[in-house]
Amino acid sequence: MSVSTRLSRIPRPVVALGVVSLLNDTSSEMVFPLLPLFLRGLGAPPALIGLMEGVAETTASLLKLFSGWLADRLGKHRLLAFWGYALAALTRPLLAFATTPLQVLGLRFADRFGKGLRTAPRDTLIALATAPENRGLAFGFHRAMDNLGAAIGPALASLILLFAPENYRLVFLIAAVPALASLGVFWWGVRDAPALSRSEARHPLAGARGLLKGRFGWYLGCVLLFTLANSSDAFLLMRAQDVGIPVVLAPLLWMALNLLRSAFGVYGGWLADRYGRLRVLRWGWLCYALVYAGFGWAHAPWQIVGLFALYAVFYALTEGAERALVAELAPTERSGQAYGLFHFVVGIAALPASVLFGTLWQLYSAPVAFTTSALLALLAALGLRRVRAGR
Repeated sequence: MSVSTRLSRIPRPVVALGVVSLLNDTSSEMVFPLLPLFLRGLGAPPALIGLMEGVAETTASLLKLFSGWLADRLGKHRLLAFWGYALAALTRPLLAFATTPLQVLGLRFADRFGKGLRTAPRDTLIALATAPENRGLAFGFHRAMDNLGAAIGPALASLILLFAPENYRLVFLIAAVPALASLGVFWWGVRDAPALSRSEARHPLAGARGLLKGRFGWYLGCVLLFTLANSSDAFLLMRAQDVGIPVVLAPLLWMALNLLRSAFGVYGGWLADRYGRLRVLRWGWLCYALVYAGFGWAHAPWQIVGLFALYAVFYALTEGAERALVAELAPTERSGQAYGLFHFVVGIAALPASVLFGTLWQLYSAPVAFTTSALLALLAALGLRRVRAGR
């Protein structure tokens, strides 16, 4: 099947949401890599920078759980997703006028608040707008557009700084342009979810026990175990430097990873629809285990480059499949709450995953840390055998 034929199966609202993510992530990735440098210039100590990111990401994780429940309860998935994007878009230009670290902390908090507000309702919109047999393709396309923005953003920021060295405030102002454009695309291109019976759950965890019974609960358990193996990608760049990749090439390596993720994403989602999402997700997690084992024992730059390419394959096989499985395993009328639980589980496990990995690296060695993550990923992949979901 040709690429054009596969893309024709993606509904227009999902295409619009993909463009929204492309523009918004371009804006976000223009800003995010420069924030530590900007904060240091404002006199912020490293501890405050770490606190800022910890508070921001924890807020986003907790709010994803709340926003999914609220969208189901109100039946306002589109509205909540729009205001989540709007809140993030409006904070970007305000960064250019910040004069204290605490002001940056507040704006960063607002940005992550917006991300937490929009994520679960947006994923619900994608799932409900797409035919069940094409959901892997739809989520793969959306993630591909997001990853393309992650490659474009740093490139644009570097280009601006090339002509205006260390003028971070100018970058922040220009970053507002694609973010605001994304709001226009969303408003005119995204329809609300089909009318569903509203959830009667009185709080985000109401009825969660019943939702977590059976296949969906076991699936989230496997996701939790895998996320504990999935530490920060910053460790991959550190390992690349140890093996001999020059520091100056690290941004290019990162950009290439995101471009490959974008290029492979649609095909990976189609594979999930064609051969079964559980099967393709299991392939992806096994690929991750292979990549991390390879990083642990690599000893030449060419090996690192090859492993980064294989790492992009892991993302392509999993990013569409894992989100499509949520809609497949959870009741339709509680899709928002299900996506909220999914993103919450991923969010709360991300911090201990990186702490565990860093501790093993510091106390023992890089090969021990990478091998441990590979074994956890392998166990998670084996656990998926217990999830028996129909095509």
